[in-house]
Amino acid sequence: MEASCGQCQFGMDAPGCDLAVRLDGTPYFVDGSGIDDHGDAHGAEGLCNAVRMAEVTGTVVDGRFIAERFVLQPQEP
Repeated sequence: MEASCGQCQFGMDAPGCDLAVRLDGTPYFVDGSGIDDHGDAHGAEGLCNAVRMAEVTGTVVDGRFIAERFVLQPQEP
């Protein structure tokens, strides 16, 4: 699944920078894992500057993705 900063990469409307996933073209903010749990979000390869792939399990509840497992995949060279 695609993962990134909801505001910087997915165009979601909220203050700050928050982890989001895109499922079937629709972005959802994530509960259960945070953007800073996956390195420097504003670094060259951070989630505010790149859309990355992640292995996730969870469900969408009330318009948010509730993550049970969230593993960011290494960025391809």
